[in-house]
Amino acid sequence: QVQLVESGGGLVQAGESLRLSCAASGRTFSNYAVGWFRQAPGKEREFVAAISRSGSSTNYADSVKGRFTISRDNAKNTVYLQMNFLRPEDTAVYYCAARWLVLRTTVGEYDYWGQGTQVTVSS
Repeated sequence: QVQLVESGGGLVQAGESLRLSCAASGRTFSNYAVGWFRQAPGKEREFVAAISRSGSSTNYADSVKGRFTISRDNAKNTVYLQMNFLRPEDTAVYYCAARWLVLRTTVGEYDYWGQGTQVTVSS
């Protein structure tokens, strides 16, 4: 079992930045790939970014490329999502998720989920 807790969400204006954190506990964190997903009201949960176990590989949704950066610190059991140049369409609940070993980009391939943190971007 892996327990995940997100933090860092909030209300910002368009063009501003936020950094989300995903703190993990339980099994050896460095054995898990981690993804960030988001869900806006009335929409399906969608992939945002993912990072491999070591942090050497990353993957981003086209909508956030060049604006968001995912990183991890395995010594702290934490994954980060730095979000710059935020837009109103980035408004959603952001979730981190973990899966054993291999990085993937679809919701159904992740086994462990946090409770989410709200990000609201005003225009």
